[in-house]
Amino acid sequence: MKIYLVGGAVRNKLLDLPLKDKDWVVVGSSSQKMIDLGYHQVGRNFPVFLHPDTGEEYALARTERKLGQGYTGFICHTSPDVTLEQDLARRDLTINAIAQDQNGTYYDPYGGLIDLKNRKLRHVSSSFHEDPLRLLRVARFAASFAHLKFQIVDETLEIMQNMSKNGEICSLPPERIWKELEAALRTDHPDVFLQVLQLCGALTVLFPELDSINNVYSTTYSQPATQIHLHTPMALSIIAKLSKDIDMRFAALIYDLILSSLGQIKWISHDKLDLSVIFMINSLCKRLAAPNTLRDLTMVIIRFHHIVDMIQCCSPSELVSFFNNIDAWRKPFRIDQIALASEAFFSRKNNFINFSYSQSDYLYQAWRIVKNVSIKEILHSGYKGKEVHHELIHRRILSLSRWKGIQV
Repeated sequence: MKIYLVGGAVRNKLLDLPLKDKDWVVVGSSSQKMIDLGYHQVGRNFPVFLHPDTGEEYALARTERKLGQGYTGFICHTSPDVTLEQDLARRDLTINAIAQDQNGTYYDPYGGLIDLKNRKLRHVSSSFHEDPLRLLRVARFAASFAHLKFQIVDETLEIMQNMSKNGEICSLPPERIWKELEAALRTDHPDVFLQVLQLCGALTVLFPELDSINNVYSTTYSQPATQIHLHTPMALSIIAKLSKDIDMRFAALIYDLILSSLGQIKWISHDKLDLSVIFMINSLCKRLAAPNTLRDLTMVIIRFHHIVDMIQCCSPSELVSFFNNIDAWRKPFRIDQIALASEAFFSRKNNFINFSYSQSDYLYQAWRIVKNVSIKEILHSGYKGKEVHHELIHRRILSLSRWKGIQV
């Protein structure tokens, strides 16, 4: 029996990146032998065992053969006769198909060490196309290692393009798509994930809501919607530099997708835009089972961010209505969120990152003023019931009017 460290732990160690979970492969053993040694079996489809002391995962070396459709249509075979090279052959990328034995010796039958050195993302074998999930994984790896200048080789990209065309990617369950999307949003360059999906033709396959928006505007309005094209710098790339908040990054992703799907259709009012966008966001979030808090914030930011762009022109009553619409009284953190998103969206539209967005300062000043209006004083003045709400709005508008120098 021989034990090897495999996968991401070996890859990250060679790239001098933080190590996460360690995965081990066991060659020349059986399920019963592992149990006899004190390991705890957890896998049903293929034997995976937890180390009795460390709790780390040890999997018996196995081969895979595809019989059905989708990413689950595989038959796994484990046996003491399965070699390390055979086990590594079933992995997605060469950089993930490197093993290290307990003496520190590396085993690299598919050229992963050279690809690490040359910063290449390359498929291990011709069976790569059998698992549609690998398309998403490669896009995520491209985002994870963008700071190291990794590139997908042409041959692998061509296979990914064919995978997008053959329709099998549609067999991926929403929760798997969401898991990869969420992981990509946590990287330093989540925009690269989208760009790879666009490049291999998988974007509208995975997010059919984009086609729905395109069809609405192509058939309803006199000007045709443009083909989806992801520009740089994207709002997602700008947000990623400013915040690690997944909710914020998801909102920026939706904004990029909407703007890229519709193109520069400035003649459509925000009211008309809202109807199709609200439908798309609800549909996408429901299909992917995305958290409701994430959906709600995205909806607020997409619907009302344009108000921040022109906030200095808003009347006192419009400002109060804006704070009401974003539910700032119960969720004051949304002020920071919508200010940050508006700055990123404005930057994306103007293709300029380093600039002064004075609207944010104005928003914060207006918020401080209305927030300081005291409800206790209104109650002490004798107002009751609905009168309290009306007087509160009145005093907030009055305070903003004085701040803006408006005669009342």
